[in-house]
Amino acid sequence: MSAVTPAEANKADTSMAMTVMETEAREAPSRIAEQLKNNAPIMEALGERLRSKPPRFVMIVGRGSSDHAGVFAKYLIEIETGTPTFAAAPSVSSVYGKKLKLEDALVIVISQSGRSPDILAQAQMAKDEGAYTVALVNDETAPIKDIVDQVVPLKAGPELAVAATKSYLCTLSAVLQLVASWTQDAELKAGVEMLPQTLTDAIESDIQLRPEDLAAVKNLVVLGRGPGYGITRELALKLKEVCSVHAESFSSAEFLHGPVTLVEQKLTVVNVPIEDESYQAHSEQIADIIRRGGTLINLHVPSKGVHPRVAPLALLQRFYLDVAHVAVSRGINPDEPAGLKKVTQTV
Repeated sequence: MSAVTPAEANKADTSMAMTVMETEAREAPSRIAEQLKNNAPIMEALGERLRSKPPRFVMIVGRGSSDHAGVFAKYLIEIETGTPTFAAAPSVSSVYGKKLKLEDALVIVISQSGRSPDILAQAQMAKDEGAYTVALVNDETAPIKDIVDQVVPLKAGPELAVAATKSYLCTLSAVLQLVASWTQDAELKAGVEMLPQTLTDAIESDIQLRPEDLAAVKNLVVLGRGPGYGITRELALKLKEVCSVHAESFSSAEFLHGPVTLVEQKLTVVNVPIEDESYQAHSEQIADIIRRGGTLINLHVPSKGVHPRVAPLALLQRFYLDVAHVAVSRGINPDEPAGLKKVTQTV
């Protein structure tokens, strides 16, 4: 019998899903293929509207992973359209009872359930105050549909694991399709069309994050730039949720403004490099961390030639599979993290 190479062993290790979390993560390519096809008419109409009536700014409403998706959306919208974009503070409406001046704004509500009271309150306020409102939502029967101007179904299907995977990737793909339809950028459109295959390639690629990488780690930071930074919050959240590792997310540029002093304590750093316009600056910042004695865990986009705006999703797809295995190795069930439930409703 011939010897098995390390690369073959890596792929063999990921051939069978051990958890619901991993099983659901592996569904992402097929779910996104359905989503892109199903939503094409909706997105083309949205793109035409946004070109004919450009919004003065974009406000994004979300909590938890949905709020993290909004960070990716902020970078993507500002880079590709030049439209100022910011995250809402939902409690301004639900707790403080205040209204915002949102005339000629685009408000994007991101919610898997479409039911959280504070999200519904913010969406209603936005609609009442003159914004054009769009909801990216997985549950198409949710009450958010009765508030917003346009619902964009995420088509992620039921998600049983507490830690979201496919629904988060479906959210990012919807944001990509929306921006591609808005800008009519041919290369970005092509990158979005290739997304299901790109994610399939990531699933079939080698392991990047291993149990031994986190064996003695209690605290770490996750660093990226631009749209790459947009996914670092999700990586940090998953490390906290399913591995019980204290993880915080920073832009690699922001990290140098104070928090970098933590590196002197032999801090572990998860490096999230994306080969876009930020790559050189990010690499220089990582080199500075190495000089200071930081311990690096280097992630990367699994395949070459991926559009730089799509690339963060490929890195995240591989990470979801790896982090589920790391959780199991630590004696943690990633499908039911202690103290968490699938749907959280806040006021």
